[in-house]
Amino acid sequence: MPPTPAKPVYRGPAKREVLAVAIGGLIGTGCRLAIDAALPHAGHAFPWSTFLINLLGALVLGWLVGGLWKVPGMPRWVRAGVGAGVLGSFTTFSAVMVSLVGMSTSGVIGETLVYLLLSVVLGLGAATLGLRLGTLEAHRRMPRGISDQGETL
Repeated sequence: MPPTPAKPVYRGPAKREVLAVAIGGLIGTGCRLAIDAALPHAGHAFPWSTFLINLLGALVLGWLVGGLWKVPGMPRWVRAGVGAGVLGSFTTFSAVMVSLVGMSTSGVIGETLVYLLLSVVLGLGAATLGLRLGTLEAHRRMPRGISDQGETL
């Protein structure tokens, strides 16, 4: 009986992936800060910046997962840097929770519930739309004159 080949052992992220996440985190955090500064809100007001940031992040991550990350040969460090790094620091669940607590303790319970509901429903919708758009992009036929051995992108 021939020997069974050993399964590759995952030893954790490579230095390149860790560095990509760190650099991506700086970029995502900077973008988040810029949007927060452009759309400031008090603790009890509707947090438009957090709301829009998270919807945009869900859409972009869905698009990437649905399409670009399916491209053969996409390096792990790119996925880590853009996904966990840029988008992980750009969007944040904790900001949603802090906004919900701030709004609810200020007595605007109706607005708090609307924010929670809109965040979940529209966030899922944005992620679904992103996945669909990414999948469409990934399966788009190559233009004539570009050789791809008859495959899609």
